[in-house]
Amino acid sequence: MEQPIWNFEQEPADQPMDETGVNLRAYLDRMDDEKMRQYSPDWTDEQVREWDGNFRDDGELMMFCCERDVEVKEYREVLEECIRYRDRVRGTLVGV
Repeated sequence: MEQPIWNFEQEPADQPMDETGVNLRAYLDRMDDEKMRQYSPDWTDEQVREWDGNFRDDGELMMFCCERDVEVKEYREVLEECIRYRDRVRGTLVGV
């Protein structure tokens, strides 16, 4: 597996990180940048779930090796942090 150019997984966090938080950041590191740029904070929770395509029928994000479930509220918060991270480092990493 090729490693992503992003390293949001290891960016300092505002809160203590558990295994699930680290895995969510790693999950987002692997998301295509063009896809991530499509995200809108105005979307409903259902639109976010459909856009990501990896949420279970019970509304939780499907990830392996997690201590707890990730609901769409937490997903949105971390995704928006990741978007800010990418906006900050994109020029350095991809020369855009």
